[in-house]
Amino acid sequence: MTPEDKKLLERINDYADRVLKDFDPQKTRVSFQLEKLKPIMEEIAQETGASVEEIFIKYMDLASQVTVSRETKFQNTIGNMTKYGDVHDA
Repeated sequence: MTPEDKKLLERINDYADRVLKDFDPQKTRVSFQLEKLKPIMEEIAQETGASVEEIFIKYMDLASQVTVSRETKFQNTIGNMTKYGDVHDA
């Protein structure tokens, strides 16, 4: 992830933390969440000359990369714990 990508992701996530703080993401429709994020995506699109759709796609791609990276780290940690006997089967 480039430094610019990281800034974009952090900027949108920071905005999301403010505008969606009172909503449970598991119980809130995705369309509602996206509507709440639209202003920051429009702002970034204007600044960069990209379309809102391009910003949305980039954001979703970057968020997916972070999710995959975290899951991989988690699985590696669990694997290491099992390997070294820190986790026992019930």
